[in-house]
Amino acid sequence: MKKFVYFLFLTLVTLSAVGQGQKHNDVSTVSLPIDTLLKRNNIPAVGIAKINDGKLQQIVVYGHLEQGETAPFNTIFNVASLTKPIVTMLTLQLVESGDWDLDEPLHINWTDPDVLSDINSKKITTRHVLSHQTGFKNWRSENQSGRLEFDFPPGTSFRYSGEGFEYLRRALEARFNTSLESLADSLLFEPLKMEDTHFYWNDSINENRFAKWHDAQGINVYETYKHTTANAADDLLTTIEDYGRFAEFVINGANLSTELFHEMTSRQNGMENAIVMGLGWEILPNLKEDQYALLHTGGDKGVNTLIMLLPRTKEGLVIFTNGDNGKNLFFELIEKNLSLGEHIVGKAE
Repeated sequence: MKKFVYFLFLTLVTLSAVGQGQKHNDVSTVSLPIDTLLKRNNIPAVGIAKINDGKLQQIVVYGHLEQGETAPFNTIFNVASLTKPIVTMLTLQLVESGDWDLDEPLHINWTDPDVLSDINSKKITTRHVLSHQTGFKNWRSENQSGRLEFDFPPGTSFRYSGEGFEYLRRALEARFNTSLESLADSLLFEPLKMEDTHFYWNDSINENRFAKWHDAQGINVYETYKHTTANAADDLLTTIEDYGRFAEFVINGANLSTELFHEMTSRQNGMENAIVMGLGWEILPNLKEDQYALLHTGGDKGVNTLIMLLPRTKEGLVIFTNGDNGKNLFFELIEKNLSLGEHIVGKAE
């Protein structure tokens, strides 16, 4: 058993791993008996995208949407917190174009009514949101009052917060007088041809392609909650091909200046934190030959997802699963499919 040290996946993972699948751009192989791994771990389905030399070179989907329903190549997954990298990158597109400022206080655009009288509401910035230094808990429902509250002044400490991303969403929507999905469409989804990616359920989504959420037995299906409004922190609906295109975009610089990309991939939180947080991405620093990894994970009931990028070698890996045990695949897939995989997994022991 190994313990991976990033904050989005602070859990012990037992490794095991899955063969038959639908393949596309199959330049290389995932190098694992995937079907066997899925069965061993009671995981119904997995989608995997690989990037080599800065190009999306392989997309595969294995397993079942639910019992008796084979998962198609264009399976739609709920990717949980892998929503946040999407919102991060659309925000940084606006920063790059000069239409948004990382360090301008968000109250200029919008203030949550719950904190209107709190002086800290005048301090919170986009940089605080993307580096998880807002002072908010993950969700306001965790507060006894049920209202949004600052637990510490923005920028003075570090705590993962979905509320921070929702705060940013509302500020963006107020500034540009449009919806988050409209911003994402124009800045990411349309340019990258992410035609199967949506923030919430709508009539264009084919539920017959949706990977149902499964418990640890891989048989029992959780109820599908069909959210009808956008959340900047959670519940993005997408395919492994669409998100693979997004990963390819990021690893090739995301049309950001060298300076802004460097800022995104540099520590934003204090050295006292074991977690190294950039802008919207966790950073695994000091890998072999001075390399580093960018990563993010997602985890909800019946959902476990991961993106890991190696900017200097132009490699990347995206993993989507529809089961509570999905994270059990992460280490072995990382180890077998990234040139620094053994080193990354070894550092996590």
